[in-house]
Amino acid sequence: MTASDLEDKPQLELPTDSKERFVVETAVQDSVGSDDVNVNPTYDLALKYLVEHEGKYAPLNEKEHKGAVRKTDRILLPILFFTATMGAVDKVCLGTTAIFGLIKDNNLHGQQYSWLGSILFIGSLVGMWPMTYLLQHFRMGKVMSCCSLIWSVLSLLHCACHNFAGLAALRFLMGFVECAIVPGCGLMIASFYLKNESPHRTALVFMFASSVINGALSALATTFGNEIPTWKYIFILVGSVSFVWSLFITWYLPDSPINAKWLSERQRYHMVKRVADNATGVQCNYFKWSQVWEAFADPRVYIVMLFNFGINIPNGGLSAFSSIIIKNLGFTSVQSSLMGIPTGVIASISTVFFTWLASRWTNKRCLVSVISLVIPLIGAIILYTVDRSHVGPQLLGLYLMYFYFASYIVMMSCVQANTAGSTKKSVTYGFNYLGYCGGAITGTQTFRSDQAPKYTGGFISILVAYCACMVLSIIYWFVSDQMNRKKKNYLEKNGIERVLPEEDERIDDIDEEKVKDLTDKQQIHFFYTT
Repeated sequence: MTASDLEDKPQLELPTDSKERFVVETAVQDSVGSDDVNVNPTYDLALKYLVEHEGKYAPLNEKEHKGAVRKTDRILLPILFFTATMGAVDKVCLGTTAIFGLIKDNNLHGQQYSWLGSILFIGSLVGMWPMTYLLQHFRMGKVMSCCSLIWSVLSLLHCACHNFAGLAALRFLMGFVECAIVPGCGLMIASFYLKNESPHRTALVFMFASSVINGALSALATTFGNEIPTWKYIFILVGSVSFVWSLFITWYLPDSPINAKWLSERQRYHMVKRVADNATGVQCNYFKWSQVWEAFADPRVYIVMLFNFGINIPNGGLSAFSSIIIKNLGFTSVQSSLMGIPTGVIASISTVFFTWLASRWTNKRCLVSVISLVIPLIGAIILYTVDRSHVGPQLLGLYLMYFYFASYIVMMSCVQANTAGSTKKSVTYGFNYLGYCGGAITGTQTFRSDQAPKYTGGFISILVAYCACMVLSIIYWFVSDQMNRKKKNYLEKNGIERVLPEEDERIDDIDEEKVKDLTDKQQIHFFYTT
C-alpha cells in the first residue's frame, strides 16, 4: 500500500467480522444512532507518514530509542512548560498588580476586581470551540504560537488602561486566545509519549511555576523607579518576556513527531511508530463529525468536565486573591508578592510526586487523585478556622491548599490515556476547558469584597469543591472499569484474543486499528486506564 492509495481510496469499510459488529454496537449505535457503519476515509497523518517511509530506516536499538525519548524530554518539555506557564502567569499577575495599585489607579470598586478575574475565563468560554476547531484543523504548533503572540501583545496593552472597561475588554480577548494553550499542550504530550509516560511529563509541563515567575518579575519591577506605577512595569515585563518567547516557538514548536526539528528523519519515523501503540492517534487534521457525536455521548467526558469545574473553583479564587489574603496578614506589597512564590513550589512538588505515584501504581490514578485532595481539604480548614493573628498556621493552611493542583494533573493524564481519535480528543479537551473556565469564574465570584478578610463564601465553595472532586474521581474510576468489563466480555463472547499493551509492541505491518484515527470505542483492544 502506498500513500497515493490512501488518498485515492474513496471509502474504507470495516471488515465483516466480529470487529465490525463491535464498532457498530459501541461506536455507531451508542454515539450516532444511525445504520451507517462506514469509517471516515481520512486517515491519521501518522499512517500516511509510516506508509511513505516504510522500510527506509533500520530499527532503533534500545540505546537509540531511549536517546530519542530523552532528547524529546530535554527539548519539548521545557518548551511546553514555559509556554503553558506564561499563559498562567497572568492569572497570578492580576492578584499581584492589585496590591501594587491596579485597583486604585483604575478606580475599581465593589465586585469589579472579581469580575476582572472572571472575564478572562468568560473569554475562554467564548473562544473554546473556535480554538478547538483551529487546533484540530490547522497546524497545532502554529496555532499555539500565534495565540501566545497575541496574548503577549494584549498583556502589554494593560499599561494603557485607566478604567474597568478597558481592563475588562483586554482580559476578555486574552481569555479568548489563551484557551488554545492548555488543550494544545495536552494534545502535544499525547502525540509524543506513551500512556505510561504521560502522567509525570504532564506534571512537568503544567508545574505551578507561574507564582514563582510572577513573584520574581514583580520583585524586579519594584526596582525600576516611579516614572510609571509598579503594576504597569509588571505587565510590561510579563508581556515582553512572553512576546520574545512566542517568536521563538513560532519557528521551533512542532505539531507532532512528524516535524520535530530536533529529531533526525530516522528518529521521527520510529517516534511516530512507537506512539502509534497508544492507539489514541498521532495527528489528523480532518474534523470528523462522527467523533464529535461520540464525545457528546461519552459519560466520562461530562464527569471530567464536572471535575474540572470543581477543582478550578479553588484555582480561580486563589489565583486572584492569594496575594490579597497574604497582604491582609500584615505583609507589605513586596513581601506579599514574594510570599506567593512558595505556592508555586509546593504545587509543583506535590504534582510531580503524585503523578509519579500514578505512573507507578498501575490503574490507580483515580485513587491517587482522591488521596491528593485530602491535603488541600485540611489546608482550607486550617486557613478558615485558625485565628488570623496566628500568621504561621495561616500561611501553612494557604500553602497546603495548593496541593489541589496534583489531582487536576492526575485526572488530566487519565483523559490523555483514555481518549482516542483526533477530533474526539479535541472536543473532549474542549469540554475539559469548559469546566475549567466555569470553575474559575465561580471561584473568583465566591470571594466577595464585602466578606474580607475572612471570605466565608469563598472558603465554603472551596471545601465543597474538594469533596465533590473526590466523588467524581471515584465515579470516573467506576465508569471506566465498567466500560473495560464490557469490552472484555465482548472479546470473550466472540472468541477474540485480548492483546495486552506489553504484548503488542510490534507494528511492522502497520496495525490500522491504531493509526487510522479510530476512537477508543471503535478499537476493540483499547482498554481504559483507571
